[in-house]
Amino acid sequence: MVGAAIREDIEMKLSLTLIAAASALVLSGLSAQAGCADPRQTGGQVVRLPAQLLQKMAQKQPGNESAASAVVGTWLVTYTVEGSPFGQAYIQWHSDGTEWENINLPISGGNICLGSWEAVDSKHVSRNHWGWLYTDGTLSGYFNETETDKVGRDGTYAGTNEQIGYDLNGNQIFDVTGTSSAVKISP
Repeated sequence: MVGAAIREDIEMKLSLTLIAAASALVLSGLSAQAGCADPRQTGGQVVRLPAQLLQKMAQKQPGNESAASAVVGTWLVTYTVEGSPFGQAYIQWHSDGTEWENINLPISGGNICLGSWEAVDSKHVSRNHWGWLYTDGTLSGYFNETETDKVGRDGTYAGTNEQIGYDLNGNQIFDVTGTSSAVKISP
């Protein structure tokens, strides 16, 4: 019993230390220009992965699986904004209706996003993101990204999205549309 209490105390101290260290790193890099998916910024690079790697990553879906169950897992997503390549991301879709994204934009601008999703019908899912925007390291606004995707039985999905940005007073500062295409990564 005492050993378990000591172990819990050590784990808590280690967790708090890691959180403090991560917070310090994040706060020291606040010279960011934008949040997770500010389409006005460039820096995300679309990488053309070898076909053999994509084939290894792809996970075929059972023929009777709904979009809601098929989308759960990790995906490599490629984005365009108004027809131009924007970036790539790894997205994890969770069965509880939440999702997590790590996009290849500069870390200093924020490249981690969180959101929620729901099934639209048996073939489509819709996700919703809110995030912060930064200008010269100062909070300058926020954005909302919405996306609807058709989930294929071949371990892919594709869809369209819209990103709307606002300043801190709620005035719209941008509204852009784009596309997403993804391949599911096998466990």
